[in-house]
Amino acid sequence: MTKNLVHIGCGAGFAGDRKDAGGPVVDTLATRDGPKYLIFETLAERTLALAQKQKQRDPERGYSPFLEAYVRPVLERCLANNIRIVSNFGAANPTGGAKRILEIAEEIGCRTPRVAVVSGDDLLTVMDEKEIRAHKTIEGLPIGDGIVAANTYIGARPIAEALAGGADIVVVGRTTDPALVLGPLIHEFGWAEEDWDTLAAGTLAGHLLECGAQVTGAYFADPGFKDVPDLAHVGFPIATISRDGAIRVGKADNTGGCVTPATVKEQILYEMHDPSAYLTADVVLDITGVSVEQADDNVVAVSGARGKARPGTLKTTISFDGGWLGEAEISYAGPNALARAELAREVLSERAHERGSNAEYRFDIIGTSSTFDGGSAPYPGAEDPSPDGDYRVRAAVSCHSREVAEDLADEVLSLYCSGPAGGGGFRRNITAQIHTASILVDRNRLSPSVQFLGADA
Repeated sequence: MTKNLVHIGCGAGFAGDRKDAGGPVVDTLATRDGPKYLIFETLAERTLALAQKQKQRDPERGYSPFLEAYVRPVLERCLANNIRIVSNFGAANPTGGAKRILEIAEEIGCRTPRVAVVSGDDLLTVMDEKEIRAHKTIEGLPIGDGIVAANTYIGARPIAEALAGGADIVVVGRTTDPALVLGPLIHEFGWAEEDWDTLAAGTLAGHLLECGAQVTGAYFADPGFKDVPDLAHVGFPIATISRDGAIRVGKADNTGGCVTPATVKEQILYEMHDPSAYLTADVVLDITGVSVEQADDNVVAVSGARGKARPGTLKTTISFDGGWLGEAEISYAGPNALARAELAREVLSERAHERGSNAEYRFDIIGTSSTFDGGSAPYPGAEDPSPDGDYRVRAAVSCHSREVAEDLADEVLSLYCSGPAGGGGFRRNITAQIHTASILVDRNRLSPSVQFLGADA
């Protein structure tokens, strides 16, 4: 229980976001009075599934491969300025991620942080595969063979518990994205489990920050329609939240981008299926009465979130073996390039289907149909493409056999001499795939816990 304002910045909105974005956020937070936090949101559902596969190969791995790139540049400054870090870059191995942070601290010669590990999202520790399969899927594919992982979206309370235990850094695995922000707010303001309106406001603050620069103009930008200044140096967001749940969203000082009612509204509506009932592990958020107003240059005030009792179930992502994806590409350019690309596609399609495989094939000409159905016609409403342009043929197959995937890639390679004239720029990629499905489980089946490492744990 401290001050009446908490400052929370975001340094990454997904695994693979800009590695230098956190620095300006930290520099700005360092000038603020009161509790300060930096979050990194790095855990999409498929990202976690891939992390589980990595952990199977090496039990010491399985945390986000971007952890070091995000933490190393800002760790010393965060510790020196009492900026606490909260992130889900623990992925499939939060303990491994925490240990790596302690190693980084030793390598750069800063003080040893107290790191908290939040565990308890792994449903396979409390439920067998038969029981998991008995649950109805609410989205995704039917659960297939070879379950790799089952991770439940836990809430913000364990993060608050970790902070109450003095953690400088909190490493979690699968949690709801807004919980990375709500957890610090629960800790600082002491919000109770049934303070639905303030919990809803904290969840909304987390939703605004969780995607990084989406709320500060990135992804929003559409030249000539929605112009954004200096997108190359877009600033990542910083929110100031008050005890009563009022939110002010801004961005890091001396950076590009913009924060306007339009950018904020787009982010509020992002992934919002039902504006009156956005379900999370901690509260059901109702945004139908939310007010969004420009408060200052690149600062937007948000208020009016309302909350309802949290659901009795938690969403769980089931990851299972998805076979193989084979991809290969080759380019055709210059006079009559489109006709040559179309002929190459016809050759590939005919030879693939002569194999008699029941695998799922797709053949595209990038620039005419690749973002639509992969058929022979350009996308609906497009002007006739130039016959003399620059076109890239892409072949792909989803299958259970690596050999089938390799065979398709070999067919594209053979076009160098056995296809139309002038093919070049071949590349191929064969990758193991993970499929996902979601189920709802009784929240009481899981018991998240907190463990501390480092700094006299």
